[in-house]
Amino acid sequence: MEILGLIPLIAGFIGLLLGSILGYYARRSIAKKQAKGVEAKIERLIEEAKKEAGDIIFKAKEKATKALDELKREEQRRRDEYSRTRRRLEEKEEMLDKKEEELKKEEEELKVKIEQVERIKNDILKIKEDEIKKLEEISGLTRSKAKEELIKSIEDQYEKELFEQIKKLEKNRKEEFEKKAREIMVTAMQRLSPSEIAEATTTVVALPSDDMKGRIIGKEGRNIRTLERLTGVDIIVDETPETIIVSSFDPVRREIARIALEKLIADGRIQPARIEEMVEKAKEEVNEKIKEAGEAAVYDTGVVGLDPKLIQLLGRLRYRTSFGQNVLMHSIESAHLAGMLATELGADVAVCKKAALLHDIGKAVDHEIPGSHVEIGKRILEKFGVDEAVIKAMQSHHEDYPYETLEACIVQAAEAVSAARPGARKETLENYLKRLEELEKIATSFEGVEKAYAIQAGREIRVFVTPEKVDDVRAYNLAKEIAKEIEKELKYPGEIKVTVIRETRVIEYAR
Repeated sequence: MEILGLIPLIAGFIGLLLGSILGYYARRSIAKKQAKGVEAKIERLIEEAKKEAGDIIFKAKEKATKALDELKREEQRRRDEYSRTRRRLEEKEEMLDKKEEELKKEEEELKVKIEQVERIKNDILKIKEDEIKKLEEISGLTRSKAKEELIKSIEDQYEKELFEQIKKLEKNRKEEFEKKAREIMVTAMQRLSPSEIAEATTTVVALPSDDMKGRIIGKEGRNIRTLERLTGVDIIVDETPETIIVSSFDPVRREIARIALEKLIADGRIQPARIEEMVEKAKEEVNEKIKEAGEAAVYDTGVVGLDPKLIQLLGRLRYRTSFGQNVLMHSIESAHLAGMLATELGADVAVCKKAALLHDIGKAVDHEIPGSHVEIGKRILEKFGVDEAVIKAMQSHHEDYPYETLEACIVQAAEAVSAARPGARKETLENYLKRLEELEKIATSFEGVEKAYAIQAGREIRVFVTPEKVDDVRAYNLAKEIAKEIEKELKYPGEIKVTVIRETRVIEYAR
């Protein structure tokens, strides 16, 4: 029974053992199959890699072959080019050698010809000398002596006749020219006979009543001082009823002061702040009048093509005098005369009129810019692109430049006629105005001086300084320095009062 009971256990164990053995062999069989598959895959990859490497090597060999062929072709091309260049150089060298040989031959031939010419020349000179010697022996005179005798004989024979003929021609032509010139000048002057215009140095302002004088003077004279300081004029309040006088050598300042006074009188509110406002308005109005004066001058003379800024400068001549003659009226008069003379002489009328109208344009700013008014005017016209013919015609009116054109002569003649006619100019007034200008120029030349005005007919110079630059002590010394400079530079009768004014003004706004 026990044996029978063990049989199943033994059978189970044997079965388990057999199963394990079978499982082992089964796994081994599977592993072998898998190993064979991997080896086949690896071999396949190796074959593919070898094939791809072969292709790459083949392609690389092809590229290398192509590159080598290209290099060989490039080398051959360069060798061919070098050969061609060398042949060309050799040909040029041969050609130059031939030319050099030809030039040497020509040079030798020229030397031979020159020697032949020199021999022929010497032979001719020798023959000539021999002939002259023979003639001198025959005539008994040397060559220079014979020449002198011949000239003297002709002079003696025709001297009187030639002299009389020349004198006759000179007299006839001179009389003819003088007659024609007189006719042209008289015709031009007859066609233009303007009235004489001379600017004075004072302007009278009418008042509605004598009570207005006190209001213009103001408390402790503050109104009249403010007005004189802002305009640079001398305001004279005397016993003349309902009248005050504005005095200044500068017509522009007088005009600004007159307009400002008339506005203040009409407004009725006369105090320093209002005076400043009215003076600014008067300046704007005067500038507008200057522009209108320039435009009127251009329209009157028929001159066209001028820059508006140049017309503005021309208008400033309305307030400029030269020896007592109004410069703008003198310029207009000269333009008309030049146009008439140009018409009579067949010159360019437009150029003559424009040059004559602008010949004194430099005087509009000659008190601001150094130099003669001719040089200043020339620079102004060049700046505004005025035609060169006009500049050449105007620059010679005081003979600073030579007369290059007929128009220049005409402009000079027209200017001289306008200036020289009776009553046109007063030299005493011009000298007086120049002295006042020199006074102001000396004062403004000092550092720290803002502006300066000559008043009281030149007996006083008022100097306004910048308070930030000039303190009270410096102002005291400045007055002395200006007085010494005036004594050194100017000659004048009596004495000149120098007043230095330093005013500090502080302004603040409440907002």
